[in-house]
Amino acid sequence: MALTTNKKVLEFVDMARDLMQPDKVVWIDGSEEQLEQLRKQAMQTGELIKLNEEKLPGCYYHRSALNDVARVEGRTYICTSREEDAGPTNNWMAPEKAYAMASDIFRGSMKGRDMYVIPFSMGPVGSPFAKVGIEITDSIYVVVSMAIMTRIGQKVLDVLGDSNDFVRGLHGKCELCEEDRYILQFPEDNAIWSCNSGYGGNVLLGKKCFALRIASYQGRQEGWMAEHMLILGIETPQGETKYVAAAFPSACGKTNLAMLIPPELYREKGYKVWTVGDDIAWIRKGQDGRLWAINPEAGFFGVAPGTNAKSNPNALASTQKGTIFTNVVYNPGDGTVWWEGLDKNPPKGALNWKGEPWDPASGEKGAHPNSRFTAPAKNCPCISPEWEAPQGVPLSAIIFGGRRAKTAPLVYQSRDWDHGVFVGSIMASETTAAATGAVGVVRRDPMAMRPFIGYHVGDYFQHWIDMGKTIDDDKKPKIFNVNWFRLNENGAFLWPGFGDNFRVLEWILKRCEGKVDAVETEIGYVPKAEDINLDGLDYTIEGDEKFTIDTLKSILTVEKSYWREDAASIRDFYATIGEKLPKELRDCLQTLENKLK
Repeated sequence: MALTTNKKVLEFVDMARDLMQPDKVVWIDGSEEQLEQLRKQAMQTGELIKLNEEKLPGCYYHRSALNDVARVEGRTYICTSREEDAGPTNNWMAPEKAYAMASDIFRGSMKGRDMYVIPFSMGPVGSPFAKVGIEITDSIYVVVSMAIMTRIGQKVLDVLGDSNDFVRGLHGKCELCEEDRYILQFPEDNAIWSCNSGYGGNVLLGKKCFALRIASYQGRQEGWMAEHMLILGIETPQGETKYVAAAFPSACGKTNLAMLIPPELYREKGYKVWTVGDDIAWIRKGQDGRLWAINPEAGFFGVAPGTNAKSNPNALASTQKGTIFTNVVYNPGDGTVWWEGLDKNPPKGALNWKGEPWDPASGEKGAHPNSRFTAPAKNCPCISPEWEAPQGVPLSAIIFGGRRAKTAPLVYQSRDWDHGVFVGSIMASETTAAATGAVGVVRRDPMAMRPFIGYHVGDYFQHWIDMGKTIDDDKKPKIFNVNWFRLNENGAFLWPGFGDNFRVLEWILKRCEGKVDAVETEIGYVPKAEDINLDGLDYTIEGDEKFTIDTLKSILTVEKSYWREDAASIRDFYATIGEKLPKELRDCLQTLENKLK
């Protein structure tokens, strides 16, 4: 029985049913009764395994196919009518070709299966920021995961009413065939088609597909921004909270910063950090002329390996109930899960992520390196009281970050908004041993959005510049760059990172409030070392060297020779963007080169 009379929604569902030919169509109403019934069904087929109800209440284990364990950037396409609108950072396919190809793959693929229709809201239901999607799928794993990651069910359709403003998401597991696996975004049609995958990053269509690729395009059309950013609040002992949004490429500590626990001396004074979101921010101008941000998601889709009580206690606590664990180690003996880096006690008699008997002494990893947890955001001990505020939270600062061994200082501030866009556009990380390919190669990842911009990267930079023009200078968030990863000659990290990053956030907020001075350098404003609070900092760098104010001074330096090399690399990157590169960014690069002479 359909849950709506919206003609456009019904047309979309009929199209999918005729194409895929399921045995029956099930509308997801969002009730716990229906979800529980589906979980039981998935347990009978082995799609889900119930975990220990006492130790992990409401938690389930899921395995994806062995050939289907990560996002597939090489098979992800932006399908716009003109190739140039996809730009140099995206794979492009003509929409008519993509629809025809995917229709052939989808045709009849749900025979003998049920088709689920999931109405979902990105953002709190009814928020002026929120957007509605309909995801059609044949996967119960997708239904129960979307119930964690988004707001689902009848209430979403009630808010949508008769509107045609919804994203059409079509997903089918098909044969889980790698050769025919495609993630197709049609920004001009508000549509996403995903075939032959069952892995969350490719099939939870509210995640990167909608919340970034489609939403970035919508934001450009409608005058707002969809960004790959965490949002956090910093509460002072006086009870005032300021909010920042921050973008980091993968493996740069994004989740740790989103759920940061301040050093003890700050906690004793009454400072608190609140998580609004760990991955995505939708940002728009508020009635007061400032930029406001919401987290459009309702859950965390986090990487399990390395998450533990020391590295990220809040993330670990978030997984303790109502969570789905994917591709980690499963211990049938007591119905629990484990992964590398959780603790030093791997379980005996457990199964690895492939479902095979696993011996920790074998030297083989038990959990897949990209194994995941899908956990409700409301579980997080430091979730912000404002995380579901319909109007969002006002941004004082925007922070960009990367992983640079020598080039970028610990923190610096841009000279103005346009220069801040330049700083975001040149964001880079040096490859580590964990990434494929050579170590130390600089990979440009503008605004940490490189795989997620739903249109031409040059137009995306222009949209940032244009957004700045709509905001008065005194209302603009200040823009900063951080680099927690400066190394010494022995390859040891000079900055302690983790909770001590709060000391840098404190300086950033003081700059936003005009409470501290800074030193102007070739690249922007750098702190005076004495303005970053080192009280109570007890950190010994590998090799028994104590962290002192002199160490801090060394990681606040701007080494001109490194920056000259970097400027040449930026010029090469900009050349790939071509004539759509905004003049403002060209000018910023020229200014940098002139200052470095």
